[in-house]
Amino acid sequence: MTSGSRTEHPLRARTEQILCSIVQSYIETGEPVASLEISRLRRYQLSAASIRNVMAELAAEGYLHQSHASAGRVPTGKAFEIFVNNLPGRRLQSDELARIRQRLHHAESLDQRVEQCSQMLTEMTQGVALTAAIPTAAQTLEQVELVALGGQRVLMVVVTGDKVVRDQVVTLDQPVTTADLVPIRNYINTEFSGWLIGDIQPEIARRLAQTSAQYHLILQKLMLLYERGILGRGLAAEVHMDGASNLVLFELQLTREKLKELFRTLEEKKRILQLLERFLAEKSGEVGVRIGLGAEHPTMGELSLIGVSISLPGGMDAKIAVMGPLRMDYSRAMSAVLHVGRALGSLPS
Repeated sequence: MTSGSRTEHPLRARTEQILCSIVQSYIETGEPVASLEISRLRRYQLSAASIRNVMAELAAEGYLHQSHASAGRVPTGKAFEIFVNNLPGRRLQSDELARIRQRLHHAESLDQRVEQCSQMLTEMTQGVALTAAIPTAAQTLEQVELVALGGQRVLMVVVTGDKVVRDQVVTLDQPVTTADLVPIRNYINTEFSGWLIGDIQPEIARRLAQTSAQYHLILQKLMLLYERGILGRGLAAEVHMDGASNLVLFELQLTREKLKELFRTLEEKKRILQLLERFLAEKSGEVGVRIGLGAEHPTMGELSLIGVSISLPGGMDAKIAVMGPLRMDYSRAMSAVLHVGRALGSLPS
């Protein structure tokens, strides 16, 4: 598990434990934490004055802040990072694990599985779930179907190795008929089934330069279809979000206008994908935690992201994540994304 930037000077063990107790208390109550409250924890056996000195040191090092002299201390993002790094692993109950696998098993396509992941994470964490299935360079072509729609328009249906079906209407320069498309479709399916998506277009160009007149017209039209279709521009990621309405329950220090701006930001699938790819760069199967997302958008400074990247069969990567407030149940969220991600990755394509 990884979190945000680590501290350059590690804290002493007892000081780190005290800091974690402060963060835990703040998560549970939402109130500034006083030294007397921590001194009552028997495991430390320190007076309130001693705890107060430790808290003063932590404040000086940027782990705590104090709104005014008589108030308790509030943990900063640095403190939350220490807290998350000290959380023990937590396994879900067996019945919950069985429910995850059952719901994913009944999904008929990868898109439906990713959508189910999003819905389950929202239910399990009461956060905002963000999930995506992202094609990689290992994505392979299984089959293409071409349908003449009349005039210059063609429906291009592409099935990839993970059984995901994508379609797009392509407009050519000249009218095209079904009879024109049959030899092109047959050529693709015969010659390129099983090929990596990224390797097909360069190979078509190579053949176009070398082929006989018999196939020249077919390859010309095929190249045009690829350049204007979904394969030429790259396959799009499948992105889902659930639980956006939970944002109003997070007690964020945002004005109504800023909250609306946050909602608008999360409505953009491109922005969600950017968020997942930017903050979940860990190796496959490793849970990542990012405390404060202000680098992505100013309205996200009070939000944390917990997620995992999973390599799927058929040349796809999945990003499974939950976004919540700083005062969230990190242990629960980390366990949920890990087990949902593992369940998704264990299913055959």
